[in-house]
Amino acid sequence: MEKKLNFGIVGTGLRGICCFGHHLKERSDCVIKAVCDVNEVRAKIMAEKIGKPAVYTDLEEMLGKEKLDAVIITTPDAFHEECAVKALKHKVNVLIDKPLATTVKGCRNIIREAKRSGKVAMIGFNLRHAPLLMKLKSIVDEGVLGKIFLAENREFYDGGRTYMARWNGRKASSGGLWIHKGSHDFDIFNWLFNFPKPYKVTAFAGMNVFRPEGIPFPLEKGIRPGPCCSECHYAKNGVCRDAAAYTEEEWGKKAQKADGYVKDSCMYLSDLSVHDNGIAMVEYENGARASHMECFVTGMSDRLYTIVGTLGQASLSLSGRTITVVRRWTHETITYEIPEVSGGHAGADPGLVESFIRTVRGEEVNTSTVEQGMLSTAIGQAAELSRAENRVVFISELLK
Repeated sequence: MEKKLNFGIVGTGLRGICCFGHHLKERSDCVIKAVCDVNEVRAKIMAEKIGKPAVYTDLEEMLGKEKLDAVIITTPDAFHEECAVKALKHKVNVLIDKPLATTVKGCRNIIREAKRSGKVAMIGFNLRHAPLLMKLKSIVDEGVLGKIFLAENREFYDGGRTYMARWNGRKASSGGLWIHKGSHDFDIFNWLFNFPKPYKVTAFAGMNVFRPEGIPFPLEKGIRPGPCCSECHYAKNGVCRDAAAYTEEEWGKKAQKADGYVKDSCMYLSDLSVHDNGIAMVEYENGARASHMECFVTGMSDRLYTIVGTLGQASLSLSGRTITVVRRWTHETITYEIPEVSGGHAGADPGLVESFIRTVRGEEVNTSTVEQGMLSTAIGQAAELSRAENRVVFISELLK
């Protein structure tokens, strides 16, 4: 029997505990030895959900005391670099949930330390493990579409009520949504195109809805909305249909007092510094082009892809199970269908955990490298610059 791998989880939010923690707890070949979070109140509550591992508020202390084979980093994005570098200095394998870091400079620091350590450093691009996108990748690699040169992804996310109420809506924490959210999608373009060098990026984005004047209900005289859903008069009375109150103990007053973090801030009144909709376009050195749209003001959640090649085009909805290919000259339609899947992110999350474990054990090569993570961050950072400075940004400006 193989030795069980000892894991630590850094960041005890929903992604760290209810996704990665849940999947690790269900496995017989892994043990969650410790969790780490600056908020001890939340860390202790969340640790109860995954078998009561040791709780730390200092990562260096955890790495020094626990004999860990690997850590999974799910902190707010701005802390990925610091946590990954610390773990690698302790010769511990790391899985860093996307994005790798919020800047190219941060990515380079992680890459440098990964090379020194000789340990596995994998970036958590879980969409690569979504069965439908894995099938699309095989269709592309088999040449069914010919040479692909154009890709489009439109993402609709019925999560404005959560994304804009949490740390994700602050650029200082997330790097901006072209990095935090778009890194998924820019990586899928890179992956499908087989990693040509991105050349230039342009982006248009704005905050059209989640502003004080966007409050979608009349205010009662003398009663202000907010400051958070769990305290808001309009949320409690069912007037605000965007309300998403978090009443669980791990997000309650005691946890808030520990670090000041409120998970359900009013997204119409809070200090947002990201966009609620936008379009980013990438051109590669080989002439291929990709367009990514993301919209957080919508009643649906889905990613819709179109990939065009010299022999035909493919389209899919990530919420479905079907890929449709239309041949260029014959107009023949070919339909590919995958079996029903389970697991978060269209069945991707369990596959990501399995891939990391197999890579740590030396049973497969790391195919989701930190170098690839840096490319995705570079496109996202360029998109943020393009939006802010109203210009085309050349990737060479960031990778020089």
